[in-house]
Order: sequence, then C-alpha cells, then structure tokens
Amino acid sequence: MKKTNSDVTVIIPTLNEELGIGPTLRELREVLEDPCYLVVDGHSVDGTVELAKRRGARVVMQKDRGKGLAIAQALEHVDSGTRYVAFIDGDYTYPAGYIPKMIEVLEKNPEVGMVTGNRFNRRFALKEAMSDVYYLGNRFLAITQFLLNRVRLRDPLTGLRVVRWEILKDWKPKSRSFDVEAELNHHVERKGYRIIEIPIRYRKRFGEKKLKLRHGFIILRRILVESLS
Repeated sequence: MKKTNSDVTVIIPTLNEELGIGPTLRELREVLEDPCYLVVDGHSVDGTVELAKRRGARVVMQKDRGKGLAIAQALEHVDSGTRYVAFIDGDYTYPAGYIPKMIEVLEKNPEVGMVTGNRFNRRFALKEAMSDVYYLGNRFLAITQFLLNRVRLRDPLTGLRVVRWEILKDWKPKSRSFDVEAELNHHVERKGYRIIEIPIRYRKRFGEKKLKLRHGFIILRRILVESLS
C-alpha cells in the first residue's frame, strides 16, 4: 500500500546513473504518493537527466561534481512546507520500500531526528553487493566516528536515510564528496536528536561504482575535522 507523503522531499544525487535512475524512481512511486522528487545531477554524459525528467522528477544541475556539493545544492531547493527529507542513491542499491517505515519511526518518536538504513545486519547478506575491502573500511570508519564524534552507528555511511527538515534547513554542508554522510551524522547529534537504524537489504548496483578507496581517507579526514568543531 502506498503511503501519502506530499510533505516529503526525496533527494537523489546522480552522476551517470542511466541504468539505475529509472528503476529507482519507479520503485519510489510504488511506495510513496505525491512527494517531491529532486534529482541533483553532476553533469551526467549519459541519459540520466532525460530519464529522470521523463519519470517526473525535478532536475537540478550541479555547479560542480561531488556528492556533498550535490546535497548542499539540493537543500537550497527544498520547499519550506516539507516535513521530512529522504536521501537515496540513484543506482538502485537501496530499496525504497523502507522509506515509509522510516517516516513512521519519526512520526512516532519526536526525539528521533534521523532514521538510517543499516546494511550491516544479520538479517540480510552483503556478499554479492559489497566486497570485503569496502566492508572492512566501513567497519573501521564506524568505530572511528564513535570514538571521535560519539556517533554510535553500525552503518554511518549508508545512502538511505530520512531526516526531519527542521534539522536540515539551517545546515550548510562543508563536505564536497562522500564524507557528507559522516558530517550529517554529527550534525544531527549536535542538534540533540537521536539517530535510529533499521535493518535493510542492500542490492548490487546498476552501473559503475563511484566510491573508490581514496574516498575512505576523505571520510576519515571529515570525522577528524568534526571532532574538533
């Protein structure tokens, strides 16, 4: 059953996601009714933008590339009447079906500011979707963010999350790249809200993987910087 969420904005950063953006938007439409779909594109050279527009999404072209910059620019286009902002990648790795449940958690728990999808749970296997090196890197960064930022999350870098708009409307992300999730975690904690994780399934992506090993060092640096702020 669809959940009506006209006060929800779904932000989808994209860069050459021709294979994944169509299925992602189709699945979102199956579980959400009347949200605002906001695709922020980093100047794709394939059919991503055309497909997103054809699926009814509002498309904003980035001034520069980088996931952090995409999210910062997207927040400038969120309507003031929005209550919740959902983030999901455009490569079809994250099932959109979890978003209504995440919104429900926020509606029932005013002390919770963000609900995230935990890929590292015993309920679902990750072997086909994530290599061992990325798994170990994620575990290391999770421990580091707890030790330095006091953010206790099993999956702090997940790309599926729903956040209260009141937390985001005055947030000016400093991150330019994939470190934006780590920055957001710390921002929510500093605002005095709880973060809740729910177990999710993680699928093998459609198209080329953008996250590289070097991004791990960028994320680590962001955690270090946030610990000093």
